[in-house]
Amino acid sequence: MKRLVLILSLAAPAAFAQTTLSPALKTFVHYQAPVIALEHVRVIDGTGAAAREDQTLVIRGKKILALGPSGTTQVPAGARRLDLTGRSVFPGLVDMHDHLFYTAAPAEGMESAEDLSLFSEAAGSYPALFLAAGVTRVRTAGAVEPFTDLELRRAIEAGEVPGPKLDVTGPFLEGPGGYSLQMHALKDTNDARAMVNYWADQGVTSVKAYMDIDRAELKASAEAAHQRKLKLAAHVCAVTFREATDAGVDSIEHGISWSSDFVPDKKPDLCPGIMAINSSLSQLTIQSEPVQALIRYMVDHKVALTSTLPVVEAYTPGRPGPSRLVLEALAPQAQMACFSARERMNRTGQGMATPHILRLEMDFDYAFAKAGGLLLAGADSVGPGLIAGFGMQREVELLVEAGFTPLEAIKTATYNGALFLGEQDSIGTIAPGKSADVVVVKGDPARNISDIEKVEIVFKDGIGYDPAKLRDSVQGMVGIQ
Repeated sequence: MKRLVLILSLAAPAAFAQTTLSPALKTFVHYQAPVIALEHVRVIDGTGAAAREDQTLVIRGKKILALGPSGTTQVPAGARRLDLTGRSVFPGLVDMHDHLFYTAAPAEGMESAEDLSLFSEAAGSYPALFLAAGVTRVRTAGAVEPFTDLELRRAIEAGEVPGPKLDVTGPFLEGPGGYSLQMHALKDTNDARAMVNYWADQGVTSVKAYMDIDRAELKASAEAAHQRKLKLAAHVCAVTFREATDAGVDSIEHGISWSSDFVPDKKPDLCPGIMAINSSLSQLTIQSEPVQALIRYMVDHKVALTSTLPVVEAYTPGRPGPSRLVLEALAPQAQMACFSARERMNRTGQGMATPHILRLEMDFDYAFAKAGGLLLAGADSVGPGLIAGFGMQREVELLVEAGFTPLEAIKTATYNGALFLGEQDSIGTIAPGKSADVVVVKGDPARNISDIEKVEIVFKDGIGYDPAKLRDSVQGMVGIQ
């Protein structure tokens, strides 16, 4: 017993040690000290519980050491003390559906980026933007340059570049006739298994099925993923949500806005296309029995649902456009493509979604969660004008518009993702012993959810980063790198 105690006591300092940062990364650091105390702060802990006023949160190394009322919580001698009166802290956001690429701007003479169907890798700009917005954990949910994403994860973990903790997803598992030339078309079930195993060997931690995969390939992919202890996310179209549930997927992406379950005379293993899906959804409300039955089926089979309301909003006419900060992050050509796409959509009143579908998507997410389903939050930041970090903040705001309370929305965007990833003991909530991944904002997002945008400090593993410096470092880069 004495030997065990000695080993634990010797190991304790290492458990609290912070990552060694490169000189370049240190330029973004606001606060770094062995012990940091956030005093007189409002704490939204990510559990859904009411916010606690006038709290002191003590960070030691990478971990939260203590949390309690400011008048009684002991602060170790020599700690860096920050008076955060008027500020709130909540857990680092866990973005469960995003990417490290952005929709390529159209070449000269092309009407829209969709005509090109190609993506520009954003490994140079997106990591900093995620972190600046308070996103400390990301599931990439499909890659076009998976080796780049894996190397980026290594560089972030080594303290070489700023960025969130990454759950790197392999390349899209897509069928023939897919959306982009950057996606390999599966030949058969053997090819599907081989893809999963190859990328598992390379170090991906998730896999993603895409629109034109068929039922047999999807089932083979799910089986192979589970054998490798990976989870499979599915953005399906040729396969219905009910069929994907039967195939054993772990999460279904984007909610009802991509469900082909309700398309009349849908042919097996063929994607009917977004217009046919939109037409079928235009006839439905959340009270429709087929919609309610699908929710019950998914919940009963314990399939998670990933809400990505910002990408639905981005393709809906009449919705708010990107903020000034978003536009400043876009490269000039990407800015023009964004303006052009939004002008055309609002002028014609036609987009990939409609106000009815956006409302139905909100209602579906809300009803799924209230029925006991595990609702995850993501942004799918691929354009037009929807980019990393800002997109996840918008997702939380749209969850509130959908009917969730601000506290419920924050829980969905923090704890739920951690639970799905099996990391709830380290991230997703604020408590002693958890990773010191917390976001400091001015104001009170428990009352006014838009305050989630007023990020002043982002702590990841106990190191406090400066959001403004992170944003400035990649200004004008999205759409280029």
